[in-house]
Amino acid sequence: MGPWRAILLAGLAVTLAFVVTALPIMASGRNPLLAYWALLRGAMGSVDAVAFAFNKSTPYVLSAVGVAICFRARVINIGSEGQLAVGGVAASWIALHLSQLPSFLLIPVSIVAGGIAGAVWACIAAVMRIKRGVHEVLGTLMLNFVGTLVVSEVLHGTMGEPGAGFPQSPLFPQSAWLPSLFPGTDMHVGIAIAVAAVVATHILFWHTPFGFRLRLLGSGDNVAAYAGASLVRGMLQVMLIAGGLAGIAGAIEVLGVHYRLIEGFSQGFGFNAVAIALLAALNPLAVLPAGLFFGFLEAGALAMQREIGVPSSLVFVIHG
Repeated sequence: MGPWRAILLAGLAVTLAFVVTALPIMASGRNPLLAYWALLRGAMGSVDAVAFAFNKSTPYVLSAVGVAICFRARVINIGSEGQLAVGGVAASWIALHLSQLPSFLLIPVSIVAGGIAGAVWACIAAVMRIKRGVHEVLGTLMLNFVGTLVVSEVLHGTMGEPGAGFPQSPLFPQSAWLPSLFPGTDMHVGIAIAVAAVVATHILFWHTPFGFRLRLLGSGDNVAAYAGASLVRGMLQVMLIAGGLAGIAGAIEVLGVHYRLIEGFSQGFGFNAVAIALLAALNPLAVLPAGLFFGFLEAGALAMQREIGVPSSLVFVIHG
C-alpha cells in the first residue's frame, strides 16, 4: 500500500474515532466541539505546546517504524517498551560515567549505546524463537516486563540518586542534554533523528535488495524459501533494526526530555507503537504523521481536561 493511500485510510479511521469519542463526551453533558477545540489549542496553541507535542511524538515515531518493518516481514514484535527501556538505561550509564567527554562526542555515543542495547534486547526474543521455538509475541511481551524491571533495579542500586524521593538517577551533565532544534524552544533534535530514520527505513525497505528480501519474508515462507531468502537471518535483521530504533528512542527520551533516568519512563510507548504502525498500514513514511498525531493528541489532552473537564484518559479511546 502506497503512503498516500495509507495516510488517507488513517485519516478516515481517525475521523471515525473522533466521532465515536464524541458520544461519551455528549453523554457527560459537555460539548465535544469545545473539547476538541481545547485539545487542539493545548497541542498547537503556543510555541511551547508545539515543542512539547513534537518531543512527545519522537519515541512513538522511532518505535513504530521499527514495528512496521517487523510486521511487514511477518515478525510480530511487540517488545518496543522493553527495548526502549534498556536503551534508556544504556544511554544513561554513558551520560553519567563518561561525563568528561565533550558534548559533540557524549551525545552521539550515548544514543548509539542506547541503540545497541535495544538491538541486543530485541535479538534475545529472536534467538529464543529460532533456537527454542518460543514465539516472538510471547518472547517480546515477557521481555517488556524484564526491561522495566531492569530500569527499576538499576535505580534502586548503583544508578539511583541518593536521598531522592522517587527512583531516579542523578541529573545528567548539561553536555549530555540534547540540543534544541530551534533556539529559544524546548524542541530537541530528536524529532529530526526520527524523521531521518523514517526516510532511511523507507529507502531501505523499498529501494534496496535487503528490503526486497524482507518483503519476500512477508509474502510467506514458501515464497521466501523459493527465492532463497533466509527466514532466520531475516528475523534477526528486522529485530536488530526495530530494537535499535526503540533503543535510540529510549536514549532520546532520557537525554532530551527528563535529563535523567526515571522509573516508568518507557510505559505506554511500546503498545502505542503497535497501534501507530497499524494506523499507518505498516508503511514507514505514513508512520511519521501517525506518530505525530499520537504525540499531539496526548499533548493536548491535559488542556482538554483542564478547560472542559473531559478526562485526559479519553484520548486512549481515540488511540484504540
